[in-house]
Amino acid sequence: MLVYRNGKKTWIKILIVFVGIALIFGVLLYLKETYTIKTVYVEGNLHYSEDEIKSIVMDGPFGDNSLFLSFKYKNRGAEDIPFVDVMDVSILSPDTIKITVFEKALAGYVKYMDTYMYFDKDGYVVENSAIRTVGIPQITGLQFDHVVLGEPLPVENQEVFGTILKLTKLLNKYDLSADKIYFYAFSEVTMYFGNVKVALGSDTANLEDKIMLLPEFLPDLEGKSGTLQMETYEEGNAKFTFKPDAS
Repeated sequence: MLVYRNGKKTWIKILIVFVGIALIFGVLLYLKETYTIKTVYVEGNLHYSEDEIKSIVMDGPFGDNSLFLSFKYKNRGAEDIPFVDVMDVSILSPDTIKITVFEKALAGYVKYMDTYMYFDKDGYVVENSAIRTVGIPQITGLQFDHVVLGEPLPVENQEVFGTILKLTKLLNKYDLSADKIYFYAFSEVTMYFGNVKVALGSDTANLEDKIMLLPEFLPDLEGKSGTLQMETYEEGNAKFTFKPDAS
């Protein structure tokens, strides 16, 4: 009788383990079938394409599982991904996710030894890349003899970065994308939009008053080459001279 009872207990234990394994397998199968990703939305990305972001986020085991990714990337820092501070994955439905990319706040870039060196609002070089990011202006006219990642650009007048940040914010505000911003003697500012140069002068107090007019002026100058002279500004007077380049 004792042997029988031990045998019965053994079979009960085996049955419990079997049921437990079956439950775990069933749960995993349910999670796989229910949370397998079919649709992905990406927002906030500038430097990387949607396909590149998807490839980064959905790499590795369970990379196609929305539940797993939502936990893995919940406000996760992205130290190993250049140009990105944080990426967040939210579940819109079991098979649909949204990847929100929070890129590093870049004020501009300088070209140094055939490499694009991107810097933040304080002038610190935060990334280098062989790829130019659309929407971030090239800054020229700054004088320096070396560039070190993680350190500020060694320019004489550090206040220039405040002006660069102000210009970048204004360009974003009015949905403008300058190819280049040129500083002459750290005060005279000229922005380049294709073959059109916009001379803003050294009057930083009225920068927004001038830049807010560009969405109205630039379409009329498309295909032309020359300088829009906006060095001086008078309130209530939105007339500026366009000087074509000599042919």
